[in-house]
Amino acid sequence: MSLESPEQARSFAIESNGPEDTQAIGRLLGESAGPGDVFLLVGDLGAGKTCLTQGILFGLGSDEFARSPTFVLVSQYPGRLTMYHMDLYRLNSFTEVLDLGLDEYLFGDGVSVVEWADKAAEAFPESHMLVEIEYTGEDTRRLSFTARGAHYREILKKIKAMGSAHTCKQGGVRS
Repeated sequence: MSLESPEQARSFAIESNGPEDTQAIGRLLGESAGPGDVFLLVGDLGAGKTCLTQGILFGLGSDEFARSPTFVLVSQYPGRLTMYHMDLYRLNSFTEVLDLGLDEYLFGDGVSVVEWADKAAEAFPESHMLVEIEYTGEDTRRLSFTARGAHYREILKKIKAMGSAHTCKQGGVRS
């Protein structure tokens, strides 16, 4: 029996002390990802969305380097599962998002990572992991996770365990 409230089981925040921590968190997401998983990223410019995405890609077993797909909107990377990296920054309306036909990626067998997901919240599957990244200092960030769906709550448990392990071991990632 868990002592967590249902809300605690669905959300968690962790502190990252730099890009290496952010990538390590992303790697865990990628290692835990399954076919059809959707990770929605929200944060200001330079907050670390692409850095987290790079970690997810590494966690999927790829040695490629994820770049912000701002001008192409969708980049595809090979790995244990294909990763679709989408960036909605340049889009101005929900209609523009719909016109892209993102559903073929979002409801397919790959892993979808969407930056600036707040621009089209209505377009995404009900079951997903939302990651909000906030500046807390020059190099530090707060990553807040909200798991929507049982599968994502299991991933969230792994992130919580990672936070505890890093806090004890090296003082890197703090929960």
